[in-house]
Amino acid sequence: MADPKQVTLVFQRTNVLAQAAPSHGTREAHSNEKVRPPPTVADRGFLCKELYRSVVAEGVTSCDVLVVGAGPGGGNAALQCARRGLSTIIIEDHKEIGTPVHCGECISEIACQNLNLDLPEEVISKRVHGIRVIFPDGTEKCLSEEGYVLEKHLFERWIVDEAVAEGASLHLGHKLQSMDRSGGSEFEGWLCQGKGDGFPILAKIVIDASGVAAVCSKLVQLEDELPLNPQGKVVAGMQYEMVGVPTDGYLDFYIWPEYAEKGYLWMIPKREGRANVGLVTEDRPRAKKSLDEFIENTHFKELDQVLPPWKEKGNPAFGGTIPISGPFENTYFDGLILVGDAAGFTSPLFEGGSHLALKSAVFAAETAAAAISDGDLSSERLSEYQRLWSNEFPPYDKIIRGKNALFDLTDDEMSLMGRCFPDEMGSMGISGKAMVGVRLLMKRPGLYFKSIVPAMLAFGYSRAKYYGW
Repeated sequence: MADPKQVTLVFQRTNVLAQAAPSHGTREAHSNEKVRPPPTVADRGFLCKELYRSVVAEGVTSCDVLVVGAGPGGGNAALQCARRGLSTIIIEDHKEIGTPVHCGECISEIACQNLNLDLPEEVISKRVHGIRVIFPDGTEKCLSEEGYVLEKHLFERWIVDEAVAEGASLHLGHKLQSMDRSGGSEFEGWLCQGKGDGFPILAKIVIDASGVAAVCSKLVQLEDELPLNPQGKVVAGMQYEMVGVPTDGYLDFYIWPEYAEKGYLWMIPKREGRANVGLVTEDRPRAKKSLDEFIENTHFKELDQVLPPWKEKGNPAFGGTIPISGPFENTYFDGLILVGDAAGFTSPLFEGGSHLALKSAVFAAETAAAAISDGDLSSERLSEYQRLWSNEFPPYDKIIRGKNALFDLTDDEMSLMGRCFPDEMGSMGISGKAMVGVRLLMKRPGLYFKSIVPAMLAFGYSRAKYYGW
């Protein structure tokens, strides 16, 4: 490891505002920091030009990578960076990892295989067999594919603990409020200021994993003084944890526009008869009322709502907002990479995002390590990141086009489409999709003009090649 040394800081003001390692002992610092020694270069054989642990010069903490946010994307970004021998700091504005939970908490086995993710038993709530899609008339079609429902708060804590075990340092209760360029004509890093005694931090590369808040897209401005990315469109997600919910091991997805405008409802089973029952909808003001009406008018009516295990008091409802516009125009910049929701990476049809956050974190760490090794932190060098994710992630434009076509259909037309699908959609290849299209148009030729084919294909696109449901 390189010896600590004094660092000369030159700041260029921009118009911005406020695979496993041996176990090491941890320590708690006064700033809610967890630290473990990072691996040495010799241990890992990584081709980094210069490695250094947090170096303090004139009160500034210096690191290779600053990760903003400790959700799935941030935790995995920190883990992957630390494994590559980069000095890594994670900041999280909440006082603890994993709360509040914002999502339905599920991931497919295909996604885990793609990520080389070996889930510990304690984070798995239930093993499931796939998805059942329920159309407005009650027609049910399955996509059988093994996967997991997680205890998401435990899952996120596990990933961050793994990152700390690899040498990353964690600062809780830290909120990023400004970013200033460091260096003269050549970009050398970001001086980051914010709330928390771990600031200021000088980072060669910042990885924004701040979720739908997309903090860095607001703080960093382009030459025309516009933000790096405008805020995209979002939908509201809300759910209850309920008990005594009957299940056969499938996730139930209800495409019922009566309750979820341009969205859907779900029942996601968990251990011991628990389940998440929720919805996403573009009608954000009515989200809770719509969910309550759905529960009142279905077999969930007689079941009890309980506080989830991570919530000690308050209303049992929980959730958040979800980006649905697709990837941001700028997912990288000088010394900056966006991952997960902060980059707009969610599946536009069913709004799943954990798998995309986890994999974008891998791409971000790979790109960051290569750029630091080359001594080139420029936007041009980091453009490799976009090539990596765009080659593998779902075809967003096609999914969004299909989703819009789907929600232009009446309930009757949606149900007709559902009846034309085979009972098991997982085995529907190219010829199978063609036959579904033929059956639909024979029954209702006018659907051709309502783009029924893109709507039908959106189901397959959303599943994606590498990530399952």
